[in-house]
Amino acid sequence: CNTYCILCRYQIHLSDAITQYFGGECLRAFVSVAVEQVAAWHDDQGRGGLWYVLGVVDRLLDPRSSEFAAAFAGRLVSGLIARLGSQLGDSLDLMLRAVLSKMQQAETLSVMQSLIMVFAHLVHSQMDAVLEFLCNLPGPTGKPALEFVMIEWTGRQHMFYGQYEGKVSAIALCKLLQHGVATHDLRLQDITVRGDQVFSPSEGIRTRSKAARGQVPERWTVIPLPIKIYKLLVNELSVIMESSASRRASAGIDFGPLYSATDMNFTFFLFYDELYDEEEEDPDAVKDPLYQVDIQVYLTEFLQHFARLPCYSAFRQHLNDGEKRVLQSVGITS
Repeated sequence: CNTYCILCRYQIHLSDAITQYFGGECLRAFVSVAVEQVAAWHDDQGRGGLWYVLGVVDRLLDPRSSEFAAAFAGRLVSGLIARLGSQLGDSLDLMLRAVLSKMQQAETLSVMQSLIMVFAHLVHSQMDAVLEFLCNLPGPTGKPALEFVMIEWTGRQHMFYGQYEGKVSAIALCKLLQHGVATHDLRLQDITVRGDQVFSPSEGIRTRSKAARGQVPERWTVIPLPIKIYKLLVNELSVIMESSASRRASAGIDFGPLYSATDMNFTFFLFYDELYDEEEEDPDAVKDPLYQVDIQVYLTEFLQHFARLPCYSAFRQHLNDGEKRVLQSVGITS
């Protein structure tokens, strides 16, 4: 633990983003394999191992720190929450506030994904607590922080990458949707987000030059959060199915027509295929039961079950043609 103490002290005072990355990963390894020893250890000044690692988290999420540094802070925070839970006390509140603050500054997808994943993990382990926390804390617009988190999360879900992260996020959204429908939770139902893009025939052909001159302003529908989550889950299944189809086609397996659910191009599917099916090297991820979930089977069964609920008719009204084709391919007629 003396090595741990030295590493933490060094991390708190350094500013180089690359060094912060490797130092942060070393600390995450300490927390992963020796969390009891870290929590029990104290230095000669009475400062505990937990005090040191929380200092590092505070440093990584400091608004003055590099945005890149926050890209790997999310996994460190999630690891602390998973292993220490109630032992964190008020420190959990402070960490989540720091995550929210950093989210308001972040512009890079990898950074936003890392920070959003903290709340995705909490949905799995402490859904009621995290919803209560986010509803009692004001976001950047003065509305509850839950709205801010869900707008950012649902606005980027379709761009998330990584096999493990994709599963954690998608299944967390399933649980949020299931919770919102089963309990009629107005905290979720009253949030509205951007839906589908609206195109008008009178606008003619959309070109980049028109968009640059402001001649073709983007317009979007506005839909309730549960509807958006549902549409994202359908899209997630669509991309996974297309990815599976492209793999089988490249292997020379003929299994019928490909699923034609969206207008995404083939290049994107190859890119997604490479990222989504990469071999996970993080031992913490591999040990998580979520890692073993067959996400295509999970989403298919979830959507099939959801289609039998009385509320499904309200969701069906918001489906576009591509989404309907995805659902039809798994036996759900709209």
